[in-house]
Amino acid sequence: MFRAPVALFVYNRPDHTRQTVEALAANTLAVETPLYVFSDAPTDETPRQPVEEVRSYIRTISGFQSVTLIERPINYGLARSIIDGVTGLCETYGCVIVVEDDLVTSSRFLSYMNDALTAYEHDARVMQISGHIAHVPEFSRRTEALFVPFVTSWGWGTWERAWKQFDPSAQGWEKIRDDRTLRKRFNLDDHFDYATMMQMQLDGKIDSWAIRWYLSVFSRNGMALFPPRSLVRNIGFASGTHGSRVLRWTLARQPISDEPVSFPRLRQVVDHDYALVKKALFRQTGGQLGAMFRWARRYLASGTG
Repeated sequence: MFRAPVALFVYNRPDHTRQTVEALAANTLAVETPLYVFSDAPTDETPRQPVEEVRSYIRTISGFQSVTLIERPINYGLARSIIDGVTGLCETYGCVIVVEDDLVTSSRFLSYMNDALTAYEHDARVMQISGHIAHVPEFSRRTEALFVPFVTSWGWGTWERAWKQFDPSAQGWEKIRDDRTLRKRFNLDDHFDYATMMQMQLDGKIDSWAIRWYLSVFSRNGMALFPPRSLVRNIGFASGTHGSRVLRWTLARQPISDEPVSFPRLRQVVDHDYALVKKALFRQTGGQLGAMFRWARRYLASGTG
């Protein structure tokens, strides 16, 4: 049976990388899954030793159908590395599952991703399968996934037919920027300032594949499937520079679910569900504007730098 390949992007965090790989390997479908590990080279200003430690470790990975290492000879930066890696694997396999080196996944993660990639393969409205969701208390007993009109960069999958819509040049942004109604929608009804992030991208102040991917999905009225309870935990905030104490405390303790996920009968965004997700995202920042912006950058623009 076909299993989607996993693209794992690593850099210079050996401990995080080990936790990420061990969690993936604990998935029941790991032995059927081809794993591609993209290892970026250090910049001129970055110490080489942590990168070499990561590369020494990834050369020992086992437990998957196959392990293919791509060790970059020069520094690509995460945005270029992900765009290049996702494009190549989509062209080869028709779909891909994407994981970065600071994500711990549930033992159900690969099953959920593969089932969803199969179920929605031919639905042009569905452009991403997401593995992470903020903690929504109202979903504590829910088993059915839901659709929302935005994306996440924390454990996700897509298809070649959707990724072909990715526009790295962000054409058409000015129309959204200058239309108050569209800009409000782009900002999740003004819950997060994604518009400022998009403008920073165009001004060369950040380099994010994810904000451009979100724009591509938004511009086509696309949507993503989210689990009711997260299948992914981000363990990278403690070592990062954008995480507030509220975010670090919340995310480090976010539970991940090992329960099966069913798929919704209706393929549409349900306003009530979407409102609960936005409320949960706002709650996760502690309602602090500065923290909200840092969260938005980290949540959607983890592909910076």
